[in-house]
Amino acid sequence: GMQPHLQALLSLYKLFCPQLVTITLPARTKIFFKSSDGPWKAAMNAVRQRNQGGFPLTQAAFLGTAQPQSRKKKWNTQLVLPASSARTSEEGMGKYCELFHADETFPVEQLQTFPQLLENIHRLEFPSQMGSVLTNPLLLHYMNCTSDESIHLRLYYWMGQMLQEECSWCVVDNTSETEFRSFLETIYKGECFLQEGFPACEEFLYKSLPLWDGSSCQSEVLKLVSWIPLSSSPEIRSYLYDPLAQLFFTSSLYFKCSVLESLKELLENWLNCNVIQMDSEFHS
Repeated sequence: GMQPHLQALLSLYKLFCPQLVTITLPARTKIFFKSSDGPWKAAMNAVRQRNQGGFPLTQAAFLGTAQPQSRKKKWNTQLVLPASSARTSEEGMGKYCELFHADETFPVEQLQTFPQLLENIHRLEFPSQMGSVLTNPLLLHYMNCTSDESIHLRLYYWMGQMLQEECSWCVVDNTSETEFRSFLETIYKGECFLQEGFPACEEFLYKSLPLWDGSSCQSEVLKLVSWIPLSSSPEIRSYLYDPLAQLFFTSSLYFKCSVLESLKELLENWLNCNVIQMDSEFHS
């Protein structure tokens, strides 16, 4: 039958190999396959407009998606635990304490020591700014032992959005490579602390490595590669190894050694993860 997804597939075949499709297709079909050269077209249009003296392109080249509206707050402001606005006065402090005792929750901005974490771990409430978790070892400890999936989903969603919006080589008019480098380093430190990679970071690497030039944030990107979670998916070859191989054979000796070092660390992390899983299964 003429289902929409079959029409879209036949339209794609008719575009590249019209001799293979003899039937008549409707003029308007739902788009199921995005153009793979969207990022390059956006980048070339940006250069063309800049050379012609036009306005700079305000569209993202991140896999053909549009860049979101500029945020009023920068990403690094979300890495600090927000102070409670109810404690600005003595009256507000009294109301805050009443609310604290009534809800039996412990405010994260008062969390200072590991014993405090152990005593209040069942009453802890995560902050609204999930980015602050990355810079707080106590909250990373709590995230590592909690079974609440919503906490992980909130952090991964925020992280994925920030990586997409701040990527210095995927967004055409983004020139803040220094800040993006700092952001990647913060994520890497969080992964080292937890001894595991973030799924949002893995997805970002798979999407952005084909567009990477091998020089922008080189050290930070290769560090993140070493923490890609252990996976048996065969797609890791096309998503990870093929983009790195294209850069590997055309780059300097220093870059080649850096890639090999990163893959060696990736293998070591996979082996450690596998040993931990086998050890837990053995004891159970």
